Amino acid sequence: MHTKNISELAAGLRAGEYSSVELTRHFLERIRRLDGGLNSFISVCEDAALAMARAADERLQRGGAGPLTGIPIAHKDIFCTQGLKTSCGSRMLDNFIAPYDATVVERLKRAGAVTLGKTNMDEFAMGSSNETSFYGPVRNPWDGDAVPGGSSGGSAAAVAARLTPAATGTDTGGSIRQPAALCGVTGLKPTYGRVSRYGMIAFASSLDQGGPMTASAADAALVLQAMAGFDERDSTSAEQPVPDYGAELEHDLAGLRIGLPREYFGEGLDAAVAESVEEAVGEYRRLGAEVVDISLPNTHLAVPAYYVVAPAECSSNLARFDGVRYGHRCEDPKNLEDLYKRSRAGGFGDEVKRRILIGTYALSAGYYDAYYLKAQRIRHLISDDFKHAFDRVDVIMGPTTPGTAFRIGERTDDPVSMYLSDIYTIAANLAGLPGISIPVAPVDGKPVGLQIIGNYFAEARLLNVAHKYQQVTDWHTKAPEGYL
Repeated sequence: MHTKNISELAAGLRAGEYSSVELTRHFLERIRRLDGGLNSFISVCEDAALAMARAADERLQRGGAGPLTGIPIAHKDIFCTQGLKTSCGSRMLDNFIAPYDATVVERLKRAGAVTLGKTNMDEFAMGSSNETSFYGPVRNPWDGDAVPGGSSGGSAAAVAARLTPAATGTDTGGSIRQPAALCGVTGLKPTYGRVSRYGMIAFASSLDQGGPMTASAADAALVLQAMAGFDERDSTSAEQPVPDYGAELEHDLAGLRIGLPREYFGEGLDAAVAESVEEAVGEYRRLGAEVVDISLPNTHLAVPAYYVVAPAECSSNLARFDGVRYGHRCEDPKNLEDLYKRSRAGGFGDEVKRRILIGTYALSAGYYDAYYLKAQRIRHLISDDFKHAFDRVDVIMGPTTPGTAFRIGERTDDPVSMYLSDIYTIAANLAGLPGISIPVAPVDGKPVGLQIIGNYFAEARLLNVAHKYQQVTDWHTKAPEGYL
């Protein structure tokens, strides 16, 4: 059953070939048997999952079930889930039981999906390798000595290993697309505001966006259909109509204009990865698309601008974690100042502390104009680059990452090298644009991702473009040895 896509699983449920309880038990058994070597889950909610599966079976028997009714799914442990631990991969929230569901969780429950558990992640979504988690690193199912990418590495690894048909992730600077590329799955970052952030614990409020991680674009369309839409509880939610993503998958690509930014194919890109991406672009040419050379001249400023804006926002968002109301609290504090200092020092890991310090410095008196305000101006320049590009092309393509998955521990002592893992993904977050990563030809047995960036609220077009490629290739159907 784990080799089937979501549509096939749903068809089997409706035909009575198996029940949701049987399907859920199948995936729970795979998690028990296989996740010990991956560490992709922080918590598994077996009893709750089976109860949800039984409810889904009753709904299926009554008729009128939707495409996700009875389908197992996992949630990144950044989404609040009522009655379950929501840790954000941090010691700070190791004892936090969420009193409500995030909108994403709520909507997927309403669609009939069955929650298997919560996936591992970089602490507070700060990382590009899933090595900063309080619960230990996640391992890439294609190579157990390599990272899965981050921060949604647990979700990517779980989908790649077929431990779940789908998982949710969040993307602040590439944290859905980058691990999707390194694990060989499909990961979609929607337009900022397309998916509600209510109940999604904030890292950088102007950048964070939730999205689906699945085996294929067709599966991503089904999950996004349930996730997307306006939410009055989220002030950053976009009041835009949600199209039927599945209905638009089959549009012909004849006449599609693909932009290839010269800045994405220069120094720093692994030659074999470039060759794999160019081969995929060639497939699009055969499908009738036109390829146009374009320039995004401010691309080189994306990483430095991001690492001012994101830490500044994180320093504000994480100020609430002080040991007073919830979260980690130090023992026997002498006074309020001691409580704050020791609770935060003990609750946060090194990477989170680094970003809090950077962000607080950038926002401090005398440095706000020099750093934060200047970074926001650069952000506008980057948005303008994309605006001018989309006057000429329909989508932009390039590599998702500069190389394949690197070894665990290889970059932990070099934060700048780690940050450059997201060099091709960060700009879309700064501009608020949607992007998707899909698997293309691997390099030395390791997955490679093709990134496709679209204009605002063009998720349907991105899914269509990704789906048509996946109809004529089979890279998205591949699973790592030992997980078939």
